[in-house]
Amino acid sequence: MVRKLIILLLLVSNITVAQTFGKEEIKDLLKFSTFYAAVNGGTSLSDVDVFSVDNGLSTQTISTPYDYNFTIGLRKIARFGYENKAQTFYDGTESNYSDAATVGKVKGVEYLFEVDYKRQEGVDYMDQHHFIRFSSDDGCPSELCINFFALKLEYLEDGFADIKYFEASERYRQRKSKNLSWNVGAVHRLAEPYGYNALDEWLLDNGDIHYTYLALQEGYSATYDGHGGFQYKDPSGEVVATSPEVWEAVVIPEVLADYTEKKRNELKKTIQHSFVVGFDYYKYSKQTWMHAWGSLMPYHYDDGSEFSYHNYVDGQWYDYSGGLIYGIKVNKNLGYFIEGKYNKYWNREWYDFKLGLNYTIF
Repeated sequence: MVRKLIILLLLVSNITVAQTFGKEEIKDLLKFSTFYAAVNGGTSLSDVDVFSVDNGLSTQTISTPYDYNFTIGLRKIARFGYENKAQTFYDGTESNYSDAATVGKVKGVEYLFEVDYKRQEGVDYMDQHHFIRFSSDDGCPSELCINFFALKLEYLEDGFADIKYFEASERYRQRKSKNLSWNVGAVHRLAEPYGYNALDEWLLDNGDIHYTYLALQEGYSATYDGHGGFQYKDPSGEVVATSPEVWEAVVIPEVLADYTEKKRNELKKTIQHSFVVGFDYYKYSKQTWMHAWGSLMPYHYDDGSEFSYHNYVDGQWYDYSGGLIYGIKVNKNLGYFIEGKYNKYWNREWYDFKLGLNYTIF
C-alpha cells in the first residue's frame, strides 16, 4: 500500500512514472476512478439602485455579475451504504460529508483531487480539496501490522472560511466492536501563522491604531487643498477622499485590510505537530444508519519559533473536527435525516449541515 501511495503522489505531481512502476500497478490504482470537469452558472443578486442628493438627485445602478462555478477533479471514493449516486454524471456541485471521515468504506487507497473556481455574489475565490486516504483492518495477522493503521494526506483551501493548510496524519486504530474503532496518533499541519495580527505593531498605548501614519507609509498622501480642507490620494495619485469623514470611514478600512493581507502573504508557512485521538462509528441497515467520526488535538508541540501559535494563546489549545450522518425510515411513508460536519483549527471555524424529513403521500 505504501508503494501505491508513492505512485499516486507522483502521478498527481505530473511526474512520468511509467518507466519506474509497472503499467498494471498504475492501472489498478486508477481503476474505478472518475475524472470530471463541469461549469455551473446562474443569476446572482439583482441590480440595486443607489440614490444620492449631494449635487442634486442622481442614481447609480450597481450590478452584480452572474454566479459561476468551474470544477475539475479526479476521485476514487467508495460510497457508504447510505450514499446513492443520484445523477448519471458528476457536475461539480457534489458535497459528500463522508469525504471528511478518517476511515473509508473499503480497505486500501481512496483519493480526491478537486479545484473549484467560483464567483458568488460578485466575489471571486478558489476552493481546493485534495486527499489520499488509506484505511484497512481486514485479514491482518498481527495487531501492529499496517492494516491496523489509518493514513491520510490532505490539502484544503476554503475561500469563504479563509482557511488553507496541508495536513498529514498517521494513526493506530483499535477496533472495539464491529461498528466502533478508536484511533491515536500524530498530525502534522503546514499553514500560514494563524494568530498573527499585522496591526499589533501599530497599536498605541490607548489601544487605538495610528492609521494615518500607516497609510502614509503605504504610499497614501494628505495635502492641503488651499480652501481649508485636505485631499487624500492613493499611491497612484488618484484622489480617494476630500474630507476626514470619508477618509476614516471608507479609505482607512481598505488600507488596513490591504496591509494585513500583504503582511500575511509575506510570512513563511509554519509547521505544527500535534497529538490526536479520535473515533469512527459506522452502522448501516436499510431502515436506519449512523456514521460518526471525530478527532481531538489536545497537545501541540511548541518549537519556540517567532510565529508559533503558542505565542498568541495561553499555553495549549484544542483543535477538533467531527461529523455526523444519521437517517431513519420510520415506516414506508416517513423518514428523516441529519447530516453535518464541523471543524475548528487555530480558533477558525468552518462547518455546514442539513436536516429534514421526507413523507411520501399515496
